[in-house]
Amino acid sequence: MKIEEVKSNSKSQRIASHSHVKGLGLDENGYAIQTAAGLVGQELAREAAGVVVEMIRSKKMAGRAVLFAGPPGTGKTAIALAIAQELGSKVPFCPMVGSEVYSSEIKKTEVLMENFRRAIGLRIKETKEVYEGEVTEITPAETENPMGGYGKTVSHVIIGLKTAKGTKQLKLDPSIFESLQKEKVEVGDVIYIESNSGAVKRQGRSDSYATEFDLEAEEYVPLPKGDVHKKKEVIQDVTLHDLDTANARPQGGQDVMSMMSSLMKPKKTEITDKLRKEINKVVNTYIDQGIAELVPGLLFIDEVHMLDIECFTYLHRALESSISPIVIFATNRGKCTIRS
Repeated sequence: MKIEEVKSNSKSQRIASHSHVKGLGLDENGYAIQTAAGLVGQELAREAAGVVVEMIRSKKMAGRAVLFAGPPGTGKTAIALAIAQELGSKVPFCPMVGSEVYSSEIKKTEVLMENFRRAIGLRIKETKEVYEGEVTEITPAETENPMGGYGKTVSHVIIGLKTAKGTKQLKLDPSIFESLQKEKVEVGDVIYIESNSGAVKRQGRSDSYATEFDLEAEEYVPLPKGDVHKKKEVIQDVTLHDLDTANARPQGGQDVMSMMSSLMKPKKTEITDKLRKEINKVVNTYIDQGIAELVPGLLFIDEVHMLDIECFTYLHRALESSISPIVIFATNRGKCTIRS
């Protein structure tokens, strides 16, 4: 199971009714300021939420749930989002609505589990050997095509990297040349190449070129310090759901038929319990070795009165597991009977 190449698939947020909420707006003693961080009023609720945030930070809140109840428009969703903002961008936050559970394609408990796993983060620390520097030259060396014909193939590529300490010339595999082309690397860009996997990452343009144009959409980075070849600690944040989806996708062949069949399949595929257990095993060994640490996030379920008895019994079981996020329920009903 590969973790390095897992892409995050968290839900992107557009500007919405709560985009202006930047935090709970509390002073250093934990008391609410009347108007602060995009929130107005609800001082007592905000102070109580501040206590919850402190408990989450001190890791004393795992496997618990918070219930917000109140009429529509009293700021339940706003306070839940404010808690997420207080915890910071590195803590996963997954909002969902109770009625999302009722899908014709996939089981109710599966939707809940998927959102549970979205709200549990994994921070992976790896020490990688990298070659880092500003590109001074890229020279692909071509040879005759072994298949015959008039075309030529790239046999290797010579790249020059420069840092504040010195310069180095590297002879690279043609597959790395393809990744250089994908990243659109030019002379003057600051890049790093991982020595074990050959992955290329373009960090931006060297700031010595910053005065070339008056206006441009380029990010300038300073010339890297130290040697070209160095050890670098790379921290990557993924959620357990990202790992599930990356390993659930069938690794089909390269032929047209397998590509077509993967396109024809419905988008939602259920992730089996067996796969989740395997991933949990790998994650636990990583945590024991000290490579990764678990970051329990926040799962926010709005309109929680829409869930039925099956969902609640499932939530009980999920909250008691060793890796579970903090769950916040919100409802605008008073006392109501649970469905079914």
